[in-house]
Amino acid sequence: MTDNSIKRRTLRPPKRLGVALLAAGLLAAGCGGEEAGAQGEEAGTRQDAKAGRNAPAAAVSPVADVAREIEPSVVQVNVSSIQTSPYGPQEAQGLGSGVIYREDGYVVTNNHVVEGADTVNVAFADGSVETGEVVGGDPYTDIAVVKVDREGLPAAKFGDSRDLVVGQLAVAAGSPSGFQSTVTSGIISGLNREIPPEITGGPQQSALVDLIQTDAAISPGSSGGALVDQNGDVVGINVAYLPPAQTGAVNLGFAIPSATARDVADAIIEDGRAEHPYVGVSLADLTPEAARRFGASVESGAIVTGLDPDGPASDAGIEPGGVVTAVEGEKVTGTGDLLAVLRGYDPGEPVELTVAGEGEARGFTVELEEMR
Repeated sequence: MTDNSIKRRTLRPPKRLGVALLAAGLLAAGCGGEEAGAQGEEAGTRQDAKAGRNAPAAAVSPVADVAREIEPSVVQVNVSSIQTSPYGPQEAQGLGSGVIYREDGYVVTNNHVVEGADTVNVAFADGSVETGEVVGGDPYTDIAVVKVDREGLPAAKFGDSRDLVVGQLAVAAGSPSGFQSTVTSGIISGLNREIPPEITGGPQQSALVDLIQTDAAISPGSSGGALVDQNGDVVGINVAYLPPAQTGAVNLGFAIPSATARDVADAIIEDGRAEHPYVGVSLADLTPEAARRFGASVESGAIVTGLDPDGPASDAGIEPGGVVTAVEGEKVTGTGDLLAVLRGYDPGEPVELTVAGEGEARGFTVELEEMR
């Protein structure tokens, strides 16, 4: 339930995710409901069929079309929990957003929105509210699934985030600061982004990787909402923004790719949890300084800075100072790449890591274990 924020690179699972993650009402950088945090072009879009019918044709825009398409499928997720304080048990409340994943009552949101919640209520665009049950959450990807006892819901259409290109239209939909059914527009600003915990003081072993960057305004309360393309397809689940007061930058919002969200949501619905592979290494991005320090023969990759002596990488013969440059032939340019690629493999599966040292690169077969 706490908004957090996110570079560090240990393939050991984080205890909790940490950027200004976006659930409103619970304290963390940029998470309070009183902080608007809005950047760029923002427009509230309450469902209003009559207004839509009477709008002149000239007023219709691609963003308006996308807003009408996605609005019925985006919900507000209200949570509460009992927390211990010096004055005894106190009720803490917060809110985030969600996207209707299946018409039979499954809603996708962020794990940090519902983590630790005692009660969850889901408010729909038609004004109705249903009690929700958390099916499961995955702290490694920050995806969770909530189930409501309702059929025939307007499920969103999920697109393929792997087809995204920088510069294309992006529309974010959610409930920033509790303003339900709000949309903002911008573009896809970058792909394969990583947000490290050092930025906002999150746990050192956690990192959100393979993220979509957008300049569509994302604010507290938008966590779990939809990032949508020009066709109205969900291409990401909004997860974080970097507060200008902390970074000096503006319009930096991030979303979990739809491909990741779908894989994790399906696993949670089927098994109650998602599995992730464990390699047993600590990593850092290769920089010119690090390359000189370790005597690396390559210019990019993920440096092995430490090893679990009982982990898969150690068993395979990988040593500190090596630079992972590929997984099964797929190029790795940094730790974010490595983490993202490894998510495509299952625990127990053998994979070949290409590791460069002072001499020629070598292949090491690593039998992945499960993160715990």
